[in-house]
Amino acid sequence: MAPTQAPRGNARHSGDRSTPDGVAEPVLSTADIDTASIDTIDAVSSRATVSVQLPAAPIHDIPDDEQAVAIDDVAVQPDSIEAGAVSPTQSVEVIATIVTTPMAAEPAPVSASARRSETGGAESSALLTSERLLEGAHGVRRPPEGFWRKLVYDATRQRVHLGDSAEATARKELDERIRKHFHGGARFVPVLTRKGGVGKTTVTALLGMALADARDDRTIAIDANPDRGTLSERIARRTDYTVRDVVREVDSIRGYNEFSTMVARDETRLDVLASDTDPHLSEAFNADDYDTVADLASQYYSLVLTDCGTGIVHSVMGATLRRADAVVIVSGSSVDEARLASETLTWLEQNGFEHLVANAIVALNTATQGSHMVNLGEIESHFKSRVREIVRIPYDPQLAAGSAISFADLKPVTRHAARTLAALVVEGMPTTRPTLSSPAPTERQQ
Repeated sequence: MAPTQAPRGNARHSGDRSTPDGVAEPVLSTADIDTASIDTIDAVSSRATVSVQLPAAPIHDIPDDEQAVAIDDVAVQPDSIEAGAVSPTQSVEVIATIVTTPMAAEPAPVSASARRSETGGAESSALLTSERLLEGAHGVRRPPEGFWRKLVYDATRQRVHLGDSAEATARKELDERIRKHFHGGARFVPVLTRKGGVGKTTVTALLGMALADARDDRTIAIDANPDRGTLSERIARRTDYTVRDVVREVDSIRGYNEFSTMVARDETRLDVLASDTDPHLSEAFNADDYDTVADLASQYYSLVLTDCGTGIVHSVMGATLRRADAVVIVSGSSVDEARLASETLTWLEQNGFEHLVANAIVALNTATQGSHMVNLGEIESHFKSRVREIVRIPYDPQLAAGSAISFADLKPVTRHAARTLAALVVEGMPTTRPTLSSPAPTERQQ
């Protein structure tokens, strides 16, 4: 008889096996399992398994010096440390040392006596600058000139300073040339020519205004025309005093306050001493009178310009040239005006003033009639062979009007020409004038 089979898919328990806790654990008997049904179940329910073998992790070799201080493998149990027991770990005390570098102390101001000892003598007045004397003036930056440069300076709260524009830089350099300092008395500069009507008085006024506008000292222009001069009419302010009044009242003039009442001053601080308006009285103004006025003016002014009369053979011309440190020759732009200006140089050379010719400046007035028909380059080429420099004075409606001149209202090119003329005149004169040494005591006793 065939044995009885259990239902398919069911397993019978052959017995119970007790666990350590006393709980019976069923035990499956494999004798009564239908393996065919298991194969079917495994075929249906089995899942694919993918095995990925990763490379072994690199082993980090710890250097000996790191192992000496590593504490990862040391079990720290504060409760188990007994008093007096030797601990396998060591405590290291770290002491931080802060090194401070003292800031450099601000140098103490140098006293006047110490400065004299360093320089070996007393200081000159040129060292008394506003930056030195005014508190808070150190480190003050002037804003740059030029629209965009000033805009950047203001927008960055004065942090970005691009410097002045090229035009402003050139103007300041020209100012420095005009502001040359002189020592040893006043400097005399006559303005002359052999022909009238070429702009001699106008050039004198322009030169004086350019000097007075840029310099800090005083400049005066004296109208020494033996005939009636018009220099005082080229400035806005007038005065009733003339050179004749100065000669008459010379003994009562004790200082600049008295002298300044006899001159007219324009907006640039140029002082003008007018000539007599009466032609008959003007004839009496001679070399001695000019010397009297020049001696007085030299006490209060650093630069003395002289508007000489028409011609060069009158008595005042000799006294003017003997004092001259430099001369300005005015030439028109026509053929005859240029020729007469060149003849003026020849006359100076023949009468003992060769040194003045070599250092002379020719002011070429291009506003005279016929200038458009003449080759001005050829005129300049001729004078360059005889004098130091030539400056062109351009046409300006204000100058052509023949009235008072406002230096600030001139065309920029006209103002620049006047300032260039002033710079050239100043540069041609020495800073110091040689002085005669005092005789020795033995010679004075003799």
